[in-house]
Amino acid sequence: MKKKPYSIESFVIVGIALILFVYFSSVMGTANFLKTIIQTSFYLLTEVAFWIMGVAVLTGAMAGIFSEFGVIALINIIFGPVVRWIYKLPGVAGIGALSAYLSDNPAVISLYKEKEFRKRFKDYQIPVLCNLGTSFGMGLVIAVTFLALGNKFEGNFFQAVLIGVVAAVIGSVVSVRLLTHYAKKQYQIEKDDNPIKVVEGDEFYRETRQGSVVNRLLESALDGGKNGVDIGLQIIPGILIISTFVMMITYPMPDGGYTGAHLEGVGLLPAIGEHLMFIFKPLFGFTHPEAIAFPLISLGSAGAAVGIVPDFLSSGYVSVKDIAVFTAIGTTWSGYLSTHVSMMDALKSRALTTKAIFSHTIGGLVSGVVANYLYILLVPLIAWISGLF
Repeated sequence: MKKKPYSIESFVIVGIALILFVYFSSVMGTANFLKTIIQTSFYLLTEVAFWIMGVAVLTGAMAGIFSEFGVIALINIIFGPVVRWIYKLPGVAGIGALSAYLSDNPAVISLYKEKEFRKRFKDYQIPVLCNLGTSFGMGLVIAVTFLALGNKFEGNFFQAVLIGVVAAVIGSVVSVRLLTHYAKKQYQIEKDDNPIKVVEGDEFYRETRQGSVVNRLLESALDGGKNGVDIGLQIIPGILIISTFVMMITYPMPDGGYTGAHLEGVGLLPAIGEHLMFIFKPLFGFTHPEAIAFPLISLGSAGAAVGIVPDFLSSGYVSVKDIAVFTAIGTTWSGYLSTHVSMMDALKSRALTTKAIFSHTIGGLVSGVVANYLYILLVPLIAWISGLF
């Protein structure tokens, strides 16, 4: 598409850039503002992006081995009926969800790079992998971290985390099904299309490497790991650009004032959240406006969001019931604003990026609401049943 050298959108972009620069500079100071941008980006690069790259390399190696030795085809047969019923996707999609739960969102991209995995999906199902993987990203890390808090604070954290995981699964179904709806429209596919792709002809057989079993094992692991490096490089721009912005409008001024360090911000989102407590309280059951910070921060980084929970528990801002909601939202969203754009780009599905983000936003909200009301309904019921014995 060709356009004039400049148009109305040129002035709009300049105007937005000036407004943001003036706003951040007036609150933080120009020097601190610019320094914080650089420091936060560097922090995200070294502590988040490279960590995700490491995860992608290991997951890519696993995917390569699974592809080489036919494990993917086996899992497709075993989990096919369940995954098809829940997500309307091939059985191998279950590997994507599991690998993301054990590691992070982009783990599913490592699987996508494997032909043996990719060939079982129809074209319109490829973009949906982004939401499926993100729905479970860092799930194990979040669950284990919250369970460990049970040793320091009162309450049944295991019960809360379990309810949160169940709610996250429900939220993932909403996110995946909603994006599938948009993807079918984009690819002009009928609503009642069979989600299972029939693999036949040459595609029915898997391609293997030459040599001994040990040789094939090493080569498949190394080649899969190389795919992980490529994925890690592709997602770095999205993490640094989007997550930096989200964190700077989320984190408040530190106690000692602005210093230009990383993870300092203007606290805009929590301030807005305080005025929306009348919405958040009935939906998520929050009793303190500070609790809103968790879902807001988890938009950009689930790891950063989990890090604030111990202080919130110590301060009395959150209770065990909130842990169920945090588990659900943190697992479902898991920093999707910082990875979704780059993941959709890696899946060659840029056209559906906004739809994927919208669908996942709804999925995360649903998981939080479900966790809140599941806790309200189930915990008293479990206590009553326990009292009978």
